[in-house]
Amino acid sequence: MRDAKKILLTEKEMPGQWYNIQADLPKPLPPALHPGTGKPIGPDDLAPIFPMGLIQQEVSQERFIDIPEEIQDIYRIWRPSPLVRARNWEKALDTPAKIYYKWEGTSPAGSHKVNTSVPQAYYNMKEGVKRIATETGAGQWGSALAFACNLFGIECKVYMVKISFNQKPYRRLLMETWGAKCIPSPSTDTEAGRKVLAENPDSPGSLGIAISEAVEDTIKRDDTRYSLGSVLNHVMLHQTIIGLEVKKQFEKIGEYPDILVGCVGGGSNFAGFSIPFVRDKIVDKKKTRIIAVEPLACPSLTKGLYRYDFGDTSGLTPLLRMFTLGHNFMPAPIHAGGLRYHGMAPIISHLYDLKLIEAVAVHQRPVFEALISFARTEGHVLAPETGHAVRTAMDEALKCKQSGEKKVIVFNASGHGHFDMGSYERYLSNNLEDYEYPDELVKEAQKHLPVVPE
Repeated sequence: MRDAKKILLTEKEMPGQWYNIQADLPKPLPPALHPGTGKPIGPDDLAPIFPMGLIQQEVSQERFIDIPEEIQDIYRIWRPSPLVRARNWEKALDTPAKIYYKWEGTSPAGSHKVNTSVPQAYYNMKEGVKRIATETGAGQWGSALAFACNLFGIECKVYMVKISFNQKPYRRLLMETWGAKCIPSPSTDTEAGRKVLAENPDSPGSLGIAISEAVEDTIKRDDTRYSLGSVLNHVMLHQTIIGLEVKKQFEKIGEYPDILVGCVGGGSNFAGFSIPFVRDKIVDKKKTRIIAVEPLACPSLTKGLYRYDFGDTSGLTPLLRMFTLGHNFMPAPIHAGGLRYHGMAPIISHLYDLKLIEAVAVHQRPVFEALISFARTEGHVLAPETGHAVRTAMDEALKCKQSGEKKVIVFNASGHGHFDMGSYERYLSNNLEDYEYPDELVKEAQKHLPVVPE
């Protein structure tokens, strides 16, 4: 088992609980605030948007929360997912490091997002919700929610960031195959969308705008609730099944990682992958380095301010304490569409502020260089978002080559890139450009942050 290339768990070994890091934080997570009163929000404030089952998870301080058997039955379609040692890639990089990846591309929607879309649809179904509105960046979340809503007989409407809607038509078709309605955002279906289009008819859209549209859609209809694929506490909670599995898999081979790497946009795949190991740093004083990797085109952790901000462009959401570029931030149309968000999940932001995790930002051309290197040795064509983790795992392995250190490196392969071949084509034809968001535009966006007393 120690020399196995693929470390598998049986269905019986799949975790039966999610892990909630709020129970172990050395400093409590700053509360979400009501945008009108500036006071901490309560369950009643969230009830028009989310079902109570998810609201309870959002505010829970319980360490472990049971996964309902109905959800576990669906998880078993693709879970437990494999932990794989990238031996061919190690050889190509000529590194003494051991490189592992947690392969989340085996799910029906092709990414980690179904780990939370299924519970979210389930809790909505349990409370009689007939329709869910949401947003999506590159389409992974929209696909995952469409899949889950179809399972539970719920109507699904997805506002997809326009640039990704145009770049990734097969994501839209996947959503429609599962019965969802997907439209480009900004759209003419909402006041928020019409306002943006009136100011800029050619707007490429942003996750902030798409969130505004989905929330507006929700609050105007009694039969609808809103669903978010990242950022919020209950989303991070559901994703911890990834990291809990990874811990069991390393236990099977008698190893423990020195470095964990994950890409970050809103934070869900990184949180789910790393948070069980953050607990080990807090409780057991482990020295593992945990690295969040973001695009230089959308550097919320590495350039953002740790402030209260809206989660959307129109200011309809609660105020969240997070590293933010400003809710008016308009990202460049890079191909890692799932990472084009102005803020970082409050839990990830809090862990970064406490220095329990690290953050780096990288350009998209080196990202694709690493993706090609990985594909030509390990075979898997990964998503551009995942490529940010691949790049940094590669960099850390090359550092080991220079130092001779035999570190254990693991990254979260959060999704496949089968619907992202247009971006691969641009890289292979040398038409992919690097873009770093200018500091002056970051400063301008941050002028519009809401004023909240510390």
